[in-house]
Amino acid sequence: MSKFNILIAGNNDPISSKGIDLLKAEPSFSVEVNMNLKAEDAMIEASRNAHAIIVRSGAKVTAKVLEAAPNLKVVGRAGVGVDNIDVPVASKRGVVVMNTPGGNTISTAEQAFTLMMALSRKTPQAHATIVGGKWDRAKFKGTEVYGKTLVVLGMGRIGAEFAKRAKAFGMTVIAYDPYLSKNRAESLGVTLCEDLDAAIVQADYITMHMPLTPDTKHMINAKRLGTLKKTCRIINCARGGLIDDAALAQALTDGTIAGAALDVFEVEPPPADYPLLSAPNTVFTPHLGASTEEAQENVGIEIAEVIKAHLLQGTVVNAVNMPNVDPKVLAEIGPFLKFGELLGRLVSQFAPARANVVRINYSGKVGSGDTTLISRAVLKGFLERAVGAEQVNYINANGVAENLGIRFTESRLTEPSEFTDLIEVVAKNDSGDAASIAGTFFAGEPRIVRVNSHRIEARPEGTLLFIENIDRPGMIAAYSTTLGKNQVNIADMSLSRDKESGKALTLLTLDSTPGAEVIAELEKIQGISKVHCVAI
Repeated sequence: MSKFNILIAGNNDPISSKGIDLLKAEPSFSVEVNMNLKAEDAMIEASRNAHAIIVRSGAKVTAKVLEAAPNLKVVGRAGVGVDNIDVPVASKRGVVVMNTPGGNTISTAEQAFTLMMALSRKTPQAHATIVGGKWDRAKFKGTEVYGKTLVVLGMGRIGAEFAKRAKAFGMTVIAYDPYLSKNRAESLGVTLCEDLDAAIVQADYITMHMPLTPDTKHMINAKRLGTLKKTCRIINCARGGLIDDAALAQALTDGTIAGAALDVFEVEPPPADYPLLSAPNTVFTPHLGASTEEAQENVGIEIAEVIKAHLLQGTVVNAVNMPNVDPKVLAEIGPFLKFGELLGRLVSQFAPARANVVRINYSGKVGSGDTTLISRAVLKGFLERAVGAEQVNYINANGVAENLGIRFTESRLTEPSEFTDLIEVVAKNDSGDAASIAGTFFAGEPRIVRVNSHRIEARPEGTLLFIENIDRPGMIAAYSTTLGKNQVNIADMSLSRDKESGKALTLLTLDSTPGAEVIAELEKIQGISKVHCVAI
């Protein structure tokens, strides 16, 4: 039995043994565990034959690692953040990147809440004096969280769990999240504020739960720190870099804000001379958000399960660069994926020269759900002729199209359709020339039902011959004779015309593929304007 090679890589930070055992129990997997891969060269060498790589935060899957692993299909991050994985390069190379956003939700929310309470009651400092032989109660007067205003920046899983606990402690919760709907905010019992600056000026406490992106980097900077209440305290258990650490150190030293509790830093581990380490009114922990026995076991098992399902079944769960596709959804849309890819491949073979726009129109039930993956299948089929079938897949199709200057759009037709499900693919160029093909399913079988506005019906199989001609007597006999003379048998035929004596289209299903000389002979027949031969 052919094997998938799985590399579990790290820098002294292994995933749960239960996750490793789950993978090793699969006969078609060959599993290597290597926890000494801090250097990029070592990671490159270890990854050369891998079909899957699983990492925590200690190992980095860089562009060079991805480029050195030609068999790589998937990279799994046992945790949430994927900053140690070059996701754009992975996408270009057709590699799925998955994480485990749910496994450490409770653990991280509890850590952030613990830091808030420790900061409020000066618990670490008080502990240090006790073990140092002192008893100084007056020095460690704290503050209650009850009745205070908490601003949650990022209302995903962890932010929502933090808010739930804060409400139980009697705090007023304001949420800022560009992707949080009003209905979701109401269901969580929080007040949604759509302006970051308007939200934070109300805060007695701010807790950070945003991903680190170019838009969120240093979202708490010197300017915003200057607008906060002097009694405000900040907690960050999300990602280093959300806060400008140098500006935060200055704000704490100047008394601009009351305190900060951090589990993450811009530089990890922070060097001894890191300004923040000498700032007053702080509580620090070394990136412990996910460091509980339960969380580590959960994410280890979860990443093992999703990697196994992807390699063996093709399912995609918790991917950061591709829509999620669980087995149920895959079973439902599977036929449309294959058919969409075929339609894209067909239209590419009779598209106008230099076609740089691809549009997909959905109507019927197929257009009522998430069509992202079907669209990617269509685009993949369309691009195969341009770049080669081995160079394009569902993950990198959008990027390949962008690199080629091809614009891609999709729409859902609102008018009623005669078909329960219909997918139409249109390819156009800047001159306005266009080609289109549409298909549906009859009794579970795919059918081509429209080509360039002509109504036809044909099974997408074998070799298809598209003939456009003037609608006049004798045309069928003319091209049938030419095909018969060259020993090309017609298996099926579908005819269409726009009007009497107008333009006609014939779609022939052939038992064999005619050679270039036969196509040239057909094109010479008077009345025939175009001939396209497409092998399925």
